[in-house]
Parts: sequence; C-alpha cells; structure tokens
Amino acid sequence: LVLTLAAMVMTMPAQAAVTEGEGEDFNPKEIIFHHLGDAYGWEVPFSHSQRIPLPVIVRDCEGGWHCFSSNRLNDGATYEGFYIAHGGDYSGKVVGEQNGVQYRPLDLSITKDVAALWIAALVVILIGLSVTRWYKKHNMKAPRKWTASFEFLVEFMYMSVIRPTLGSKAKTYAPYLLTAFFFIFVMNLLGLVVIFPGGANLTGNVAVTLVLALCTFFITNLRGNKHYWKEIFWPDVPIWLKCPLPIMQAIEVFGVFTKPAALCVRLFANMMGGHMIVIVLTLLIFIFAKFGPAVTGGITVFSVLFSLFMLLLDTLVSFIQAFVFTMLSTLFISMAVCDPH
Repeated sequence: LVLTLAAMVMTMPAQAAVTEGEGEDFNPKEIIFHHLGDAYGWEVPFSHSQRIPLPVIVRDCEGGWHCFSSNRLNDGATYEGFYIAHGGDYSGKVVGEQNGVQYRPLDLSITKDVAALWIAALVVILIGLSVTRWYKKHNMKAPRKWTASFEFLVEFMYMSVIRPTLGSKAKTYAPYLLTAFFFIFVMNLLGLVVIFPGGANLTGNVAVTLVLALCTFFITNLRGNKHYWKEIFWPDVPIWLKCPLPIMQAIEVFGVFTKPAALCVRLFANMMGGHMIVIVLTLLIFIFAKFGPAVTGGITVFSVLFSLFMLLLDTLVSFIQAFVFTMLSTLFISMAVCDPH
C-alpha cells in the first residue's frame, strides 16, 4: 500500500494541488528530491525561507578561487559570476557563465552532506573516547548509563560477528569494522532527525555508500592471501570449467566487483526508500487538501500515524542496515585473509 502511494505521488503532475492563498503550483516530486538531496545551506526548522549558511568554495574556468557564504546565492541571486542552477544537467549546483555559456566549476564547497559527515564522524569519535575514558578512569569496571549502551554494542558486534568469523585475525580488522558499524548507525539516526544537526540523507546518498563499500573492497583485495587469489584465478572445479575457456575465472573476477556493489546498493536503497516513504506520507496531507476538510482530516490522521510508525521502523532499520553492512564486510574480509579449512 505504501509503495503504491509513493508511486502515485511521484507521478502526479505539478498541478496536483495548489497552495491555499498563494496560487503556486505544488510539485510533490520536486519537494521529495529537494528534501532527499544535498544543498548549500541547512534549512532552519519549520522554515523554508531561512537557512544556516555554509561556505561555497569554487574554482572558475580561469583558475581563480572564490570562497563566500551560500547566503549570497539565495533566491536566485548571482555573486562573483556564480549562481545555483534551476533545471538542466546542473540543477541545484553552483554554476558559472562565460561568454553566455553555462559551465560547472571545480566545486569544493562544504555542503549539507559534507558538514553532516563531519558531525557523524565527531559523534563516533566521542563515542569511542567515552568508552575508553571510562575504563581508564574506573579501572576496567563495567560502564554505566550511555557508556554502557555503547560498550554493549561494541561487545555485541565483536563477540557475535567479528570474532566468530575472523578468528585469530579479529583484532586486526575489528577497528575498521566497528568504526564502519558505528559510523553507518550514527549517520542513519541523524538522517531521521528533522532539525539541525540532523536531516541530511547521508546513507541515502549513493556517493557516501560507494565510498564505504570501496573501503571494504580495498581491504579485502589488498590483504587477500594466496588462497584467496587462487580461488579466483584457478578455483577447485572441473578443468573444463576453467580451461581452455576461463568461464569460472570470469565469474570469480566479476564477483570481486559485485560484492562491494551489493554493499553500496543495499545500504543506499533501503535508507533512501525509508526516507522517501515518510516524506510521501506527509505530502498526502497537502495533495488531498483541495478535496475538502473531511477528506483532508482523514488523510491527516492516516499520514501522521503511518509516518510515526515508519519513523519507528526506520530506527530499527538504521541498526539492521549498519549490522548487515558490517556482517557482510566481515564475511568478505574473512574469505580473503583467513586460512583455508
């Protein structure tokens, strides 16, 4: 039912509803992608007209660098020859113009997603330091309060996933795997918070999940032992499957790249889908506003209750997706570094 409603909202025309008293077209698709996408400013809660400015850092076509506040580009304004494109291939991005031709400059701006990544990284560092500080201060006694919950997650992941899978090599790869788990978990939770410092759809950004998957990819293949590479280029299968036609070798090499692709797409699709459903359920209130107060009241109750349910479900999914990414990364690394049985 929810997926059907999402498809209906996404395909509705721009004239599906009209903002009361303003006469402006209401475009559900534009609003959905606006909230899910990156931006050069952080929206102030309950206000779409004001934003927390972020620095714009761009390099023009002549090699000159420009650094200024994103406030200077609000409401379609142009500053130092740059503006935010509305439509076209560079929609929502800072562009420049030279000789009447639009171009995309080298953009190193601190966007909302970049700032949110820093915040998530800082939170993960504080979590790690809080557990370490407790043990140093209390002589390895069991932690209390919030520190106890963090320590529980560390022990749960290490004792139930990392150590049983990697065995004697668990201590070598546990720092990366635990960091990945907490980093993804924190990003997922921050994405569910609608006010600053939350609201950035980090794990719903395929660039972020791709980098995380590439980290596992490089660790797996750079640390792979002889047995791992032997199973790729000369697997233990009947000779006619690998010579003269390298059928199995082609499949195994293809599998090397599909593993990180699965990590990337699985995390991205699940988190993007959860955020999109919540936004669609909220937009139903405004889409059906023109059908009268009775219909609007019923849809409002349905949307609010279902949105709250989906947010609670997304909280659980935030943990599950972090757990699944870490578990699969552990399995991929173990297949590359552990000795054959």
